[in-house]
Amino acid sequence: MSGGTGEGTRAVRAGLPDPVKYEPTLPGPVFAAHFHLPGEPTGPYTYGRDDNPTWTHLERAIGELEAPGEAVETVTFASGMAAISAVLFSQLKAGDAVVLPDDGYQALPLVREQLEAYGIEVRTAPTGGDAQLAVLAGARLLWIESPSNPGLDVCDIRRLVRAAHDAGALVAVDNTLATPLGQRPLDLGADFSVASDTKGMTGHGDILLGHVTCRDAERAAGVRRWRKVVGAIPGPMEAWLAHRSLATLQLRSERQCANAMALAEALGGRADVTGLRYPGLPTDPSHKIASQQMRRFGSVVSFVLPDREHAERFLDALRLVDDATSFGGVRSSAERRGRWGGDAVPEGFIRLSAGAEDEDDLVADVLRALDEAAR
Repeated sequence: MSGGTGEGTRAVRAGLPDPVKYEPTLPGPVFAAHFHLPGEPTGPYTYGRDDNPTWTHLERAIGELEAPGEAVETVTFASGMAAISAVLFSQLKAGDAVVLPDDGYQALPLVREQLEAYGIEVRTAPTGGDAQLAVLAGARLLWIESPSNPGLDVCDIRRLVRAAHDAGALVAVDNTLATPLGQRPLDLGADFSVASDTKGMTGHGDILLGHVTCRDAERAAGVRRWRKVVGAIPGPMEAWLAHRSLATLQLRSERQCANAMALAEALGGRADVTGLRYPGLPTDPSHKIASQQMRRFGSVVSFVLPDREHAERFLDALRLVDDATSFGGVRSSAERRGRWGGDAVPEGFIRLSAGAEDEDDLVADVLRALDEAAR
């Protein structure tokens, strides 16, 4: 599809096959472990761990959103962690060094342990202030998560990419929180755009999925080979549901980001709320950089309540917000992140993901719950 169409049009039509009379516009999922294969295996589909027509449609759709009008390759995975692991373990070998954020996704420390067990040097730095620059020398790969989860810090991706490439390092950006409608890492110079599509991309809290997109065919081949070796493949039903869900991505993003901004503005006036972060707020420390590289600021707002008990009372009092982990869904959710351990956050730290409810209803519910929690 042409890169000149609007993002809503792209979301609705991305990855659809050419129309065939009497056939559905989006073919149903193909459930196949093997395919008819007479003679030499020269066709596109041979065995279910290698490829699947349903994946093909979804991968084309994601590619059209990641880099409209450009030739890119996308590889889908069974989960976001499978996608993250595929980049790291396909591009690194013993003796290499990688730079990871020390304030990123909670599972990254587990990845670090495995990388180090394989003889890979792992360096860490916080996202804010472009601190990764200080530890880039000699690294093979820089891993960026911006905005970071759950703290919502932002780094200057263009600046870090330039520095990394000058130093001979590849750059991967975890774009889960922003989605391609909020930020396009490949346009900012990254070599890999990675995401957990479990979150905002599919947006209904009913699919585990991930993807990697890149322009370089050789690097994509390495990622795809890793998927084949470890078998971290998406199910055809999940892939089909994900493609169907992409059609509403622009609509969902518009409402969710607007709701997140409204919540952030309302929370900013509360004496019982500290540490408020949302990159879309003009007062947020990351706003200047975020506004230069993001087109939308995401659905997630984070803030701190006085203590653990206060936070639990707040969560219990919510009626339109589910107490659940994950984010990016059409139904608002929130959680006290400290309950999991692993994140360097206060006990009263709240990560709230704005859904697609009516703005007035959602803001009223959150403010009422805060009032009840403060009593």
